[in-house]
Amino acid sequence: MLVGCFAPTSQALAEPLKLLFLGNSLTFSNDLPAVVRALGKVDGVAIKTRTIANPNAALEDHWRSSRTQRLVAEGNWDYVVMQQGPSSLAKNQRNLRDWSVRWSEAIRAAGAQPAMYMVWPSARHFRSFDAVGESYANAAVAADAKLLPAGRAWLEAWRLDPGLKLYGRDGFHPSPMGTLLAAIVIYAGVTGGAPETLPARIKVGERSVRISEATEKVLLAAVAELMVPAERVDGSQ
Repeated sequence: MLVGCFAPTSQALAEPLKLLFLGNSLTFSNDLPAVVRALGKVDGVAIKTRTIANPNAALEDHWRSSRTQRLVAEGNWDYVVMQQGPSSLAKNQRNLRDWSVRWSEAIRAAGAQPAMYMVWPSARHFRSFDAVGESYANAAVAADAKLLPAGRAWLEAWRLDPGLKLYGRDGFHPSPMGTLLAAIVIYAGVTGGAPETLPARIKVGERSVRISEATEKVLLAAVAELMVPAERVDGSQ
């Protein structure tokens, strides 16, 4: 369990929640931001998103874009959600940490909150899950950013249902169900709680995904396992 990942937000939800996503194909596959918006619609929370995501892009690459820097500075965002590759190797962990810190300083200067969208390794490198989790968790701490542990939720979902198909055909990018679970994690992190229920069908990318009661139970339980009640965030009982 990652204590404090989903500590309730102070964000007032009377107005639309504005999210900017900076990432790569793990963000634009199946249009993750659109799924976050759809979850908000089901839950009665208006969410507006914008996405800057390019194939294989790292946070360092986004930093080199003056357009992206202007978008962060002038966008009046509530959260800027950052993501790059798994970043499990030592040099990549340092890269993720250093550029997360640099971006977070710029994000806070613009009045928004930084958030780290923790991803996962390829199926081929499944044993790297812990290293990926550690890399993103350490970057979030260094950057004082909210941690959105989608990769941890994948592991928890598999513990509850080992047959759940979260990888896509290439064994790295998410399946529609993998994107949906990541979207629930992100939604929970930026609003302070996961939806109470999921729709029977939801559009994920180009597909309409059917969610059975059993699958709904697994997905929401996996996210709930990562959530911490407010009274426990500061160590109180």
